[in-house]
This record gives sequence, structure tokens and C-alpha cells, in this order.
Amino acid sequence: MSMQESMEPKARVEHGIVEPVASVETLEVALGNMSIQRVSHVLNTHAGRLEVVCGSMFSGKSCELIRRLDRARYAKRKVLAIKHAFDCSRVSSESICAHNRGAFPAVAASSVPLLRSIIESNMRLSITERANVIGIDEVQFFEPSIVPFLVGLVSTGMHVIVAGLDMDFRGEPFGCIPELLARADETLKLQACCFVCGEPAHFSQRLIDGQPAHKSDPIILVGSEESYEARCRLHYTCPE
Repeated sequence: MSMQESMEPKARVEHGIVEPVASVETLEVALGNMSIQRVSHVLNTHAGRLEVVCGSMFSGKSCELIRRLDRARYAKRKVLAIKHAFDCSRVSSESICAHNRGAFPAVAASSVPLLRSIIESNMRLSITERANVIGIDEVQFFEPSIVPFLVGLVSTGMHVIVAGLDMDFRGEPFGCIPELLARADETLKLQACCFVCGEPAHFSQRLIDGQPAHKSDPIILVGSEESYEARCRLHYTCPE
């Protein structure tokens, strides 16, 4: 062994503990053969966290998600924002967009495998570049398999914040939201104002030519004020 090699800092990983090293590069070499999840677990010194923001249409879910992601960025955290591709037909494909015109840069994904690919690509970045806060908008549109994936991500020390509709236009629990709510460290259910009377509203009334949609209509119809109204329990009409 040469004198130069003997003087280079060494890093060893034993029982999930990384001994101090002189540089980020040396640490990455030491961890190079480990799985992405294992690397993330070793490198994170804080517990992961899952936050779920839900509510009806026009309740401010995306606005609240943007606020939390902005706060993380101000706290010098690296943030990766992702939105479901369904929302790209209504607004920009490059941002999470709120009804109040607030926005946060994001990438779009149409499925859990694509979401996983985006996040795993982030995990392969250098320690100084990879995001440790993940924000996901319109999470209700993703397949049920997103739940174990996000729970696994949180177990590695990642801070995950998701937002989505808690009920569909029929007044039924929407997709993966119920299970995410059960597994979350923190939940926030927001209410809108009823379009009819102005009282607190937590239903999303879908309207077709001004009339409530039929129960047999497709669950997913991306739209805004032209297709939906927030309604209180008194003024919500359950589809038949």
C-alpha cells in the first residue's frame, strides 16, 4: 500500500452507522454498493414523516401543500415536488398550481412506477443535491400501491407531504386517501365555502349542464368551476 493510499480517509458502515469521513465523495464510495433505501436510511439522522392534506374541491389543498413546501425550502431543505399527470390537462405540467394562482415547480407522473423512478433518480444524486422533502399533489389519482411505497420512503427518514381529495363526486372515500390518513403522522382536513349558501363545505358536487352528475359517470373528470362546486351537507345532492 502506498503512502498516499494509507493517508486517505476510510469510511466503514457497520450496523447502520457510518464512521466519520473527510469528504462527501469518500462517503459515497463507501456506500456505493448499498441499496437506495439502505443508503437513505444510513444517511438520514432524523425520523421520517408523512403529512396528509385533504378536503373537497376549492378547499385550499394545493395552496397548503405549496405553503409547506415553501417553508421547507426556506428552512434550507431540498424539495422535490410531483403532481399527477391528470392535472396537466387543466394547468401547467411543470408546476403544482393552486386556485389562488400560487405555484411551485414540479414534475408530472402518471403512475406509481413513474413516481418511483423519479424519486429513485433523486436518491442517486449526491448527498448535497438530493431532496429530503417530497411533495405530491393530487395523490388520490395514483394506484393503491402508492401507500406501501410512501410508507417505505418515510421509513428511510424522508419527509413526505401529500395533498388530495378525500371524497369523490359521489361522496365516497377517494382512492388511497383513507389509508394514507390512517398511516400519517399529521393530517389536515380543509373545508371550502358552499357555493350555494357560503357555509363550510366538504362535498364536491359535479355538475353536467348545471345538474348533478349521475352516479354511474366516471369517477375521474378533471375540471374546475365549470364542472364542480363545493357544497355543504344541506345543499349537496348525492348522485343517483
